[in-house]
Amino acid sequence: MTLPDIRPAVQRVPAHASITREQINKLVESFYGRVQGDPRLGPVFAGRIEDWGPHLAKMKLFWASVLLKTGEYKGKPVPAHFVMKEVVEDDFRIWLEHFRTTVAEIFAPDARPVIIAHAERIASSLWMAMFASPFDKKPDYLKTI
Repeated sequence: MTLPDIRPAVQRVPAHASITREQINKLVESFYGRVQGDPRLGPVFAGRIEDWGPHLAKMKLFWASVLLKTGEYKGKPVPAHFVMKEVVEDDFRIWLEHFRTTVAEIFAPDARPVIIAHAERIASSLWMAMFASPFDKKPDYLKTI
């Protein structure tokens, strides 16, 4: 005898109706192009990533999971970033600047704040895991969260 599944169905609603997978692919490719060219972040990433293809594919799954609620990404970003001792606190500010610029170029104006809010929450979580103790004050660029 099989028991019925009594869990409620989870409806996955995208972060914003206008966001497409094509936009997410462009976001990841454009954003990481900027990161690779950044004088501070470029060397940090180059020291960790030899083949960008798999990393970009993973990031596309990550952002599809975040923005389209696909559930495709199964990684653990906090432990992956926690071991990156070459990262300094200000790197999160630079990362967010590049991300905001890229989002502004790709997404509809009403989708941009939603996407940026997700990125800021992610940056805040990673910053807290890597640099903060429970009572530390967040940097100004993370205060909107």
